[in-house]
Amino acid sequence: MSAVSLYEQDFHRWCLDQAAALKKLAAMRANLAVPLDLENLAEEIESLGKSQRRELVSRYQVLLLHLLKWRHEPRRRSRSWRSTIATQRLEIARLLRQNPSLRARRVEELADAYEGARTLAAIETGSPLSTFPETCPFTLDQIEDPEFLP
Repeated sequence: MSAVSLYEQDFHRWCLDQAAALKKLAAMRANLAVPLDLENLAEEIESLGKSQRRELVSRYQVLLLHLLKWRHEPRRRSRSWRSTIATQRLEIARLLRQNPSLRARRVEELADAYEGARTLAAIETGSPLSTFPETCPFTLDQIEDPEFLP
């Protein structure tokens, strides 16, 4: 796969690959016609790839927060909550289509997102943290299923 098509098909993977290539070039102390700060360029491009992971965690966290509230506060359910759930699922699907290499990281990122969602659910509902399970009570399939509501 060429760098151009990888850039278009999986930005996350492209960033990581380009950063690795720049680091190798910097290690070779390449004598370029135009001076480039290869080490810092590599770090910045790697950071762009990591931002895709951070977006996935953030979207999972918002989604999980609303799924927890949906489950624990049935009297407060609203169209707004349902809309937020749908929006996050759509954006997660879009992000994974644009960055297929993130699919392999979903379980790990989901665990990270759940910690934050659990804390926020306790704050937003006024319930003790212990009200919410320590580990995510939903499967990955349920979380990403457009029809699933707890």
